[in-house]
Order: sequence, then C-alpha cells, then structure tokens
Amino acid sequence: MNRADLAALQTFVTIAEQGSLRGAAKSLGVNPPAVSHQLKAFETRLGTSLFHRTTRSLTLTEAGRALFEGSGHLLQAIERTVDAVRDPRHAQSGRLCLTLPFRAWQLIVAPRMRAFQSAYPGIELDLTVDEALTDLAEQGFHAGIRLGDHLQDNQVAVRLSSSEPAAYVASPDYLDRHGLPAAPRDLLQHACIRYRRASSGRIAEWRFLTADGAITVNPGGGLILNDLRTVVDAARQGLGIGWSLKRGVQADLDGGDLVQVLQAFTPARPGFFLYFPQSARHLGLLRAFIEHFRLA
Repeated sequence: MNRADLAALQTFVTIAEQGSLRGAAKSLGVNPPAVSHQLKAFETRLGTSLFHRTTRSLTLTEAGRALFEGSGHLLQAIERTVDAVRDPRHAQSGRLCLTLPFRAWQLIVAPRMRAFQSAYPGIELDLTVDEALTDLAEQGFHAGIRLGDHLQDNQVAVRLSSSEPAAYVASPDYLDRHGLPAAPRDLLQHACIRYRRASSGRIAEWRFLTADGAITVNPGGGLILNDLRTVVDAARQGLGIGWSLKRGVQADLDGGDLVQVLQAFTPARPGFFLYFPQSARHLGLLRAFIEHFRLA
C-alpha cells in the first residue's frame, strides 16, 4: 500500500463512520469536494465502488463493507500508537466546536475556562449552548457534552463529572401559600413548572424513588417552558415547583431564594460526558480539551 492509499483509506473509514461526505470532511478538517475527489480516486485504483450513492443516502457496497470491517481496527491501532507519544500541549491551535447545555457550561466548563485558555492559548472554543440532542456530524460539531443518559448512539464517551444530584425547588413564598409536599403524589395538588424537551417536544416526566421502587409523576400546572434556566427563574418568582440539577441552584438554596422539596425521593442523574465519533479521537484539539476537563 502506498501513502496515497493509506490516506484514502483513512478518508474512506471516516466517511463510513460519519455516514456522509460532509460529516467526514468536518471530522477530517477538509472541504467536502476534497473528500469526494479522494474517494473517487481511491475507488478508481481499487476498480470497485465502495458506496451506493443517492441524493439522500450513502451506504456501503459489499466491497466497501468488507474493506471497512477489515481495516478500521488497523487504523485505530496506528492512531493509538501515535497518540501514545504525542504531547497534547504541542502544536495546539485551531477551533474546536462543541454543543452543550447551559448547566454543562456553568458547572463543567466555566469554572476551568480561564485555566484552559492559559494552558492552550491557541485553541478557540466555539460553544453552542443548546438543550436539544444534536447530531454532531449533521450540525458540524467535533463533540458534544450531555448527561450520561442523553448521549448520541455509537459515540466515544469520556466522563467529565460524577453523578449529579437533582432537586425539585420552589420559593419560600410559594411554599408559604401552598404548603410543603410530603410525598411525590402531593405534586398533583401543586402548580408545577414543567419542561418541554427541545428534541422530542415531549413534556419531561418527573421521576422519584420510593420504598416501592422508581415512579414517575405527571403533575399539572399552568406553565410549560422549553428552557431549564427559565424553569428555575419561574420557581424563583414564586410561580410553582420546578426541577434542576442541584449544583446549578446551590447558590439559590444557600441564599434562601429557593427551597428544595422531596429531597428524600429525588434520584440523582448520570454525570456529564463528552461524546464524539471514533474518527475524531486523533484531533489534538479534542485531546487537549479532554486532558483539561475530564474527571480526575
């Protein structure tokens, strides 16, 4: 195999993993026409097509599937060997595009951002704050941060935090007017500030742990919001009971602006993870981010 075929093989594997030329181009840091040209030249040298192409899909041919299954692990082995001797602090410059929810920014990234900029002054973080479950390749992101139960399938995941305690909260004024719920079912008699998920459009269930096991409650209330920060603000304004990760509202709890209710029944959520496609493992920018922000 010559050098051109080795580079083309990496491009081919990346296309297969990403499912599109555009996604592969983003992952490899090149233009889509360059990916398309390299793939066509590779197929010409092989004398066979590797993908079935339509205007809407790109799927492996039998030859393509055989090549993918037989070569992917070899490229990963080469990549791991190179990564083992590469210092992520060397030659780190460029833009790293991430999608993350606000709480991940508040709790994971923001507290260590100044130190990251000092350690890696050549890296520009392009952060999109979004609650939706984003397709990385389709939207042009290198990686994303989400809670562990909201990760995109078939991605590498790196833990950034341990499990996150949750909290149902209300203002002292609201609780003075309506009383303190003693059990999850009491929420059916309260004004609850509900959250509509950005991706599915469904209203999130409220989950609890009882002596009889896990239960869900679908309370009523006169307010539905699609932003969790606004849910907390509405609770702070005395409009009802809302939900948040506890660390995100700890200052409000400490200051008395909010009160946690039903603490004994509230389960923790999985921690935050950075997730990204296997083909992105070689990105030095991503490795630098992981080295700095991962859970020790």
